Amino acid sequence: MKRIFAALVYTALGAGAIMAPGVAAADLAQAALLREGDMKKLVFHDVPEAVSNAQYNLADGAGQQSLEAYRGKYVLLNFWATWCAPCRKEMPQLSELQAELGGDSFEVVTIATGRNSPEGIKKFFTEIGVDNLPRHQDPKQALASQMGIFGLPITVLIDPQGREVARLRGDADWASDNAKAIIKTVIAP
Repeated sequence: MKRIFAALVYTALGAGAIMAPGVAAADLAQAALLREGDMKKLVFHDVPEAVSNAQYNLADGAGQQSLEAYRGKYVLLNFWATWCAPCRKEMPQLSELQAELGGDSFEVVTIATGRNSPEGIKKFFTEIGVDNLPRHQDPKQALASQMGIFGLPITVLIDPQGREVARLRGDADWASDNAKAIIKTVIAP
């Protein structure tokens, strides 16, 4: 049964690669096969999906930008809020993932969506001991709504071409060996 499932996943992702050049279908198929525990909630798309170009606020009033700024690298984009209990649990795990795997080819990006004051976000990060993730904001939820973010947290995996290749609804242990193995497989050259 596992072999049949693996063949179907590989075929589906391979077909998506034909329709959308640039997707490392074999790497995505292999990553999909690695999912265990709460990583089973990570759903890989058959065909990569466009992401929004809506602007969001950079931390500390440094202006605005869109996801286009991350072209050329894989991005694990986490939508969260200060009032979200699962987000409080998940954020240190995302921080650990960034510390271990972040670099030229991969980055964890966090965007607080909805009503989250900059002071509240700073306090949240201080309380949970996170200092290596961005404190970006989407106060009017323009980016979140255009990307179909309903409920928090939601984490989206974006490829170097700026397309969504996977999505996880709810929280997950992003510091787990399983999560790290999946990300390493996806970003492998």
